[in-house]
Amino acid sequence: MRRVLFLLAALFALAVPAAANPAAADPGADIREIVSPAGLRAWLVTDRGVPVISVRFAFRGAGGAADPDGKAGLADMAAALLTEGAGEMDSQAFSRRLEDLSVDLSFEAGVERVSGALRTLTENRAQAFDLLRLALTRPRFDEDAVARVRRQILSHLSAQSQSPRRIAGRRWFAVMFGDHPYGRPLEGTPESVAAISADDLRGVLRRLARDNLVVSVVGDIGADEVGPLLDAAFADLPARADLPDIAPAAPGHGGTIVVPLDVPQSVVVFGQKGIARDDPDFYAAYLMNRILGGGGFTSRLSTEIREKRGLAYSVYSALVPRDTGSLILGGVATENARVGESLDLVRREWTRMRDEGVTEAELADAKSYSIGSYPLRFTSTGGIAAMLTAIQLDSLGIDYVDRRKALLSAVTVADIRRVARRLLDPDGLTVVVVGQPQGVDPG
Repeated sequence: MRRVLFLLAALFALAVPAAANPAAADPGADIREIVSPAGLRAWLVTDRGVPVISVRFAFRGAGGAADPDGKAGLADMAAALLTEGAGEMDSQAFSRRLEDLSVDLSFEAGVERVSGALRTLTENRAQAFDLLRLALTRPRFDEDAVARVRRQILSHLSAQSQSPRRIAGRRWFAVMFGDHPYGRPLEGTPESVAAISADDLRGVLRRLARDNLVVSVVGDIGADEVGPLLDAAFADLPARADLPDIAPAAPGHGGTIVVPLDVPQSVVVFGQKGIARDDPDFYAAYLMNRILGGGGFTSRLSTEIREKRGLAYSVYSALVPRDTGSLILGGVATENARVGESLDLVRREWTRMRDEGVTEAELADAKSYSIGSYPLRFTSTGGIAAMLTAIQLDSLGIDYVDRRKALLSAVTVADIRRVARRLLDPDGLTVVVVGQPQGVDPG
């Protein structure tokens, strides 16, 4: 029944003319900051087109990087258990209550934050926000639920232990960050997950507080209605989060590392130190990376490695901004006999971008796509709420949606050349190869 209701709502949304949906037409024009009676702040976009409300929220600093030594995977496990029973309801009763009300509620942990999503029909909003309150403040962590989720995580870790892609990624981050929390796997290890207790899980709740909370609400709800619901869901949280002091991360240089694995195709992860989201050069770096490897099949890396030579189905690079220790990260998978050739081409394109920059035509195409595709992220209440929360987390300002086009349009060829020379170091790439690669010299 729940899926049927949301399907009907989605079909109704398609029937609403674009002009009747101001959020989708121009989301930046309708964002308002709301302050609840208890002082909680949220961004709101009202959209009366469909009787659905979507909420996205996040807790800064509460993610896997805050896990204690020996307990990697704690935040990830806790997030998975927040909907496994709360208050007087055990796991099955809580799930039935969500189902009966057609409410979607989920949580996930990232490296730097714990985030969540709520979606509800307008008529059930009071009950939905109360279920959110229970999940955040009174999760049960019952023994059977903890044991079941632990088994699921351990099974997943066992399956991933044979995945070349997962092995390469974990090794690369461990090499780049060493003993820093960024170097630990978010999901933990079999040993660390086995060591997590119910008390450890309850300790994660102290990271979820009003002072590190970011909230966005989008849908069939007005400004005067949001405040009481925010208080109903979040006012019982601690005033201040109990977070550990985490030293700034400094990505290192690990050279080239080969992890032998008997597979016909090697997986390669490569990258180096990147650029912070609040750096004035970020927009130039963003467009530079789109041309280099972030533009799908049209990027330089894809053209040289996939289109011209057929060495791989896909190859990419991406900016990975973090609170500290930002990265430029890339990857490619290719048959063992041609790994060396693929890596030579990656380094060649890294060098060409650094030394020659981009053409006016390349920059114009990158701007056109980056500006033109952005509104596609605002085509649903959930998508809008997710984007607004990301904007808040990055401290970009409530007018960012309106300013973004100008920020990208202002980037010049000279800007990209300067940023490429600042950031790209082909000799400084850290490379991890998992497989039986040929033409690769570790070191």
